[in-house]
Amino acid sequence: MSEKYYTTIGLEIHAELSTNSKMFCGCVNNPDEEKPNVNICPVCMAHPGTLPVINKKAVENVIKVGLALGGNIADFSEFDRKNYFYPDIPKAYQISQYKYPIVSGGQLNGIDITRVHLEEDTATSKHDRGDYSLVDFNRGGVPLMELVTEPVIHSAKEASDFGRELQLLLKYLGVSEANMEKGEMRVELNISISPDENKLGTKVEVKNINSFRAVERAALYEIKRMSVLLDAGEGDKIVQETRGWDESKQSTFSQRSKENANDYRYFPDPDLPKLYLSKAFDIPKLKSNLPELPATKRLRYKNDYSIKDEDIESYITDVVLGDWFEGVVKILNNPPHPSDTPQEENKQAIKIASNYITSDYLGLKKSNTEVELPEIKNFAELISMVTDNKISSRAAKDILAIIVLKDESPMKIALEKNLIQNHDEGSLKEIVQKVIDANPSVVATYKAGKENAIMSLVGQVMKESKGSANPALVQKLLKELLVI
Repeated sequence: MSEKYYTTIGLEIHAELSTNSKMFCGCVNNPDEEKPNVNICPVCMAHPGTLPVINKKAVENVIKVGLALGGNIADFSEFDRKNYFYPDIPKAYQISQYKYPIVSGGQLNGIDITRVHLEEDTATSKHDRGDYSLVDFNRGGVPLMELVTEPVIHSAKEASDFGRELQLLLKYLGVSEANMEKGEMRVELNISISPDENKLGTKVEVKNINSFRAVERAALYEIKRMSVLLDAGEGDKIVQETRGWDESKQSTFSQRSKENANDYRYFPDPDLPKLYLSKAFDIPKLKSNLPELPATKRLRYKNDYSIKDEDIESYITDVVLGDWFEGVVKILNNPPHPSDTPQEENKQAIKIASNYITSDYLGLKKSNTEVELPEIKNFAELISMVTDNKISSRAAKDILAIIVLKDESPMKIALEKNLIQNHDEGSLKEIVQKVIDANPSVVATYKAGKENAIMSLVGQVMKESKGSANPALVQKLLKELLVI
């Protein structure tokens, strides 16, 4: 919401589905194809006399999305012809769904869903040739899911957060890669502002949005543009239209007046059979086979592991990292001698492991592309060595930097590099006394009442012992020898 006006946003999100073939023909569905017009046939090119055949896997994928959203799966559905003329649609109509979508209702991220339906994608227009354009039909006919939300979003951030959560959901379900950079997922904003909370303003649609950051920026731009017009008493200049998003200028621009449903002259496609979904699919089985979804996994991580929200998001968004983390947890939860490790200590070990993963491992990964996830057993061993006070935090970081590059036992590395912590009070006392004798000014500062000065002495002892001394024991010995 702007300061003076109430913002209302609805989203239309298209996602290409991951199937072997296109929606109504046997052509390969390959979003990575670089050569133009190779995955085409008479059906997707709309040659006279050709007939479409429904891709059952695409329908199943949309049903899965509907089940994950908690939506209603239609018993009856059908495909319609959406009529319009444009070079990227060779039939002069798009096969889509209008009155009877596969999914109605549902919710995601607290946002109510209106419908989820299935259609075919259009071809790709290339406008980089100056005075003429070219069309690549490889994408034409690819199964395309469209999700429409209710107009219940009230901020730019809420809109982009919803898009990110939907992308995650599609990936977890395995129905779409939803890569925005490849155009596999496209977001359209329907946005209006009004001085009256109970009354919608004139709706503007913004297309050509290719990133979640752009979703947020496009929404903010439109809110500001319309607010300026209303402030100037020029609300009549806000018209129902379709606008594009210009990434280079970070602004929207007018494309055309917005069409209404009757402009498309929808009618049922006579070449395609009606769909009776409960007969064609075992919907209860599809529901029972759904994977653990992001929202459920977040809650489980929080309840079972008590780790930070930022850590949880790292594992939710990176499924490979999340699965690896769960493997580490499994070992930490099943130590060699379970009776010696109470559950609360297990939780503490898991928290420590998570800190090392999200801070240290991801930091190493960011600075060195050759870094890979270490063997689960090696990393779990490293964390156990930390929790058992066998090595210091500094030593753990050094060992981690080694095991992310080669498969080696952390204990073996610690022994070879003399990193095992020294708990022998007798030998440590000699080093502590040596450091006290060598730092009279720091000792005097400590004895004068500045207790933090002791940490400087701890650091000197750690350096003198080449990191092998146990810091807690060092501090204890220093306090005993530095009697104030």
